[in-house]
Amino acid sequence: MEAMRPVSRTLLRDRAYAAIRDAIVAGEIEPGAVVRDAELAERLGLSRAPVREAFSRLVDEGLLESKPQSYTRVTPVVAADVRDAAAVVGAMHELVTRVAVPRLMAADVEIMRAANERFAVAVAAGEVDLALRADDELHDVLVRVSGNRAAAATVARYTPLIRRLERRRFGEGGTCRSAGLHERLIEACARADTGAAVRVTAEIWRSLADLVDLADDD
Repeated sequence: MEAMRPVSRTLLRDRAYAAIRDAIVAGEIEPGAVVRDAELAERLGLSRAPVREAFSRLVDEGLLESKPQSYTRVTPVVAADVRDAAAVVGAMHELVTRVAVPRLMAADVEIMRAANERFAVAVAAGEVDLALRADDELHDVLVRVSGNRAAAATVARYTPLIRRLERRRFGEGGTCRSAGLHERLIEACARADTGAAVRVTAEIWRSLADLVDLADDD
């Protein structure tokens, strides 16, 4: 029988990071909540080391803040921080759209259509997690096809900051980004109309900027 391979430290760190990040974005760990490596390590079935490494990464990404020898806690949702993140992520999405549209295959466009159908159904049902997951799947097609790893890494790093605000507004009776805008983007992609696809992408991110402005008014 083939010997079982040990799970790498990197995978454990990534597992801890993803689990804690998702809990923060979902609001399961609320803004201002103090997090402790020992407690979360026990909940995740991990040692403290990968959890501490995940904490360090989440501090760098703005989801946690830490005072040495005192506390590590979830950052508040700050509109200015979300606005900055949205500007960067939006620019990256425009970039990958410009590169990806001429490369898209019919199967890629169909993946986007299916994701938007799931998005619309989830929004109508008030299923915020499913809606945001479908939204990610739709836009990830363009990120993947572009082949730009730097853009992909930037999107992955800053999107969680944006998602926290989107989830909060959705839970308060707001709406996620329009399925109609998505449909326009998909149709532009299907026509291989790069200019139109980039313009719709910019419009999608302007709608998110409006969401941030509403948060400023709260």
